[in-house]
Amino acid sequence: MFKSILIANRGEIAVRVIRACKEMGIESVSVYSTADKDCIHTKLSDRSICIGPPPPAKSYLNMDNIISAAKVAGCDAIHPGYGFLAENPKFVDACLQNELVFIGPPTEAITLAGNKSNAIDIMKKNKIPVIPGSSGDVGDIKKALNLGNHLGYPIIIKASFGGGGKGMRICSNKEDLIAHFPTAKSESESSFGTDEVYIEKYIPKPRHIEFQIIADNYGNIVCVGERECSIQRRHQKLIEEAPAVNMPPKTIKLMREFALKAARVINYKNLGTIEFLVDGHGNFYFIEINTRIQVEHPVTEMVTGLDLVKEQIKIAACRKTSTLGTEYKPRGHCIEFRINAEDPDNDFRPCPGKITDFFLPGGPGVRVDTFIHPDCEVSPFYDSLIAKLIVWDGTREEAIRKSHRALDEFKIEGIKTTIPFYRKIITNKNFISGNIHTHFIEEEIK
Repeated sequence: MFKSILIANRGEIAVRVIRACKEMGIESVSVYSTADKDCIHTKLSDRSICIGPPPPAKSYLNMDNIISAAKVAGCDAIHPGYGFLAENPKFVDACLQNELVFIGPPTEAITLAGNKSNAIDIMKKNKIPVIPGSSGDVGDIKKALNLGNHLGYPIIIKASFGGGGKGMRICSNKEDLIAHFPTAKSESESSFGTDEVYIEKYIPKPRHIEFQIIADNYGNIVCVGERECSIQRRHQKLIEEAPAVNMPPKTIKLMREFALKAARVINYKNLGTIEFLVDGHGNFYFIEINTRIQVEHPVTEMVTGLDLVKEQIKIAACRKTSTLGTEYKPRGHCIEFRINAEDPDNDFRPCPGKITDFFLPGGPGVRVDTFIHPDCEVSPFYDSLIAKLIVWDGTREEAIRKSHRALDEFKIEGIKTTIPFYRKIITNKNFISGNIHTHFIEEEIK
């Protein structure tokens, strides 16, 4: 097992990894930008090293500085968390070249999954259901228009190396496509360093269901359950649940089998998430593979009893994962709310600033993953996620009732947050009944 792990991240995920390290008897080394010198992850870790000024490109995205910090600290391995360098194959190679273990999948899997259009082509060749669309990069508007005519509108443009809704545009007709195509390519270039895009048939009001995969280095792969990720805003997940809501068991079983097949096709290792869209007729389609720990991983932990971060570390240390050969069935129901420093009444504008006071909810079945503390400064340089409220109970109905209580208890003063917005969602009759889809917020929450 590793003696020392450097956590190449910040905020709540850095805290989460530090806790796993401490429970495993592993030294934790955190890194921080000058803007984060007082952040709680630097206090909880055994050691902490500054890696640069606030802009991510000069700190949390600076591979040389992070590798140097790991070597100076004498670390055996690096855990990337999510975001920043977590899905950068060049960073994986840099770790290997410096005799550091990257806690995640190998370069080949990250490279393949990172190019979403190529990943879809591979799944299609292996008879895994995919949404009808282009094969590879759509380089010019002429090819895009031909695809629009062939597929029929509406269609959606997506960045080949994208995520978080960037480089994504829905086109209802030819005029939309002509207007949005250059914008999508430009946004893809600025966000991901390449203007490659692909085009798919657009599925209105789909469900977004993902499956948690665990694969060790000995060819063993298991799926430990699914997550419901349909409550989104502008393609960004806001609320996640486990298990999926009102989904027929036969459909879940079949999707699970295809998720395992997808992982085997690319010889996947470590943790990963296989994601699908489900249309209004119950048909499902592979959309992507996420090659890292997910923001929403706690809901799977709460219904399975697993510690997914520990599983990552064990696999990277060449141990067989403890889940192998075990068929996990969800115990109860769990809901996660992403608490963002945003103003819901002002188009969710980011709301950095000082937290003057706060109170975290608690009690049986209530978990909060966060990095906030008294007089904490929420930085304008990074993602607006400041906490995750995770609520578990025996049934979904009970979990929703407990969510009411937990959200009412959750107080953050000094900045605006999404907590009031979630109070609206959980009182909505369609949310309560499980009648949800990826456009739920635009249609239901005013």
